[in-house]
Amino acid sequence: MSSTPLSPTRRTSLGRAKQRAATDRAALREILDAGRICHLGVVVDGSPRVVPTGYGYSGDTLYLHGSTGASSLLAGPSQEICVTITHVDGIVLARSLFHHSVNYRSAMIYGTPRRLTDPDEKLAGLRAITERLAPGQWDVARPPNAKELAATTVLALSLEEASVKVRQGPPGDDEEDYALDLWAGVLPVREVFGEPVPDPRLRPGIPAPAHVTSMVGPTATPSEAADQA
Repeated sequence: MSSTPLSPTRRTSLGRAKQRAATDRAALREILDAGRICHLGVVVDGSPRVVPTGYGYSGDTLYLHGSTGASSLLAGPSQEICVTITHVDGIVLARSLFHHSVNYRSAMIYGTPRRLTDPDEKLAGLRAITERLAPGQWDVARPPNAKELAATTVLALSLEEASVKVRQGPPGDDEEDYALDLWAGVLPVREVFGEPVPDPRLRPGIPAPAHVTSMVGPTATPSEAADQA
């Protein structure tokens, strides 16, 4: 990914809570690296639609995929779209209800995607998506055949125009409320992978591969990692 700062545009400049904006492109990369699911915002037949879907990225390009019959992907290349990625890191419990909040990291990416038609580029996009969902899986599973590739649409979206917003830390109560005998703090939220569940039709004697079992276990949120440092 390019090391140039995120360039503010009319759409990516924050109107409120401007102190939460991140201008370092590394912040965008961290959000992309921590996620697996995004939400694709697109207008289909005159109506807005937000579709959750897996994604992958390589360099300065985000990849989305789906069936060739998916109306959201068919409409995408003809217009500007918005892709969002959000991580909830904690529930912020304040002394006053007004100041309750959420610790989060979020990114919004704008642009007009292009549909990939070159077979090699299409495979590279699908590899990026697969490796984002399950690192190491692309090299061990059967690759897509010509029929499967023909039934799959892959969109490429530039990461050039993006906005990153982050909220971390304790609650910010009104000064007079700090004297209240009420507990306040952050309840961390984290994503955890459980033990792999084998397919009921899996042939006996085939163990889960190392790249799958290595993902099992707790993943600390940024606030927890800071507390443990």
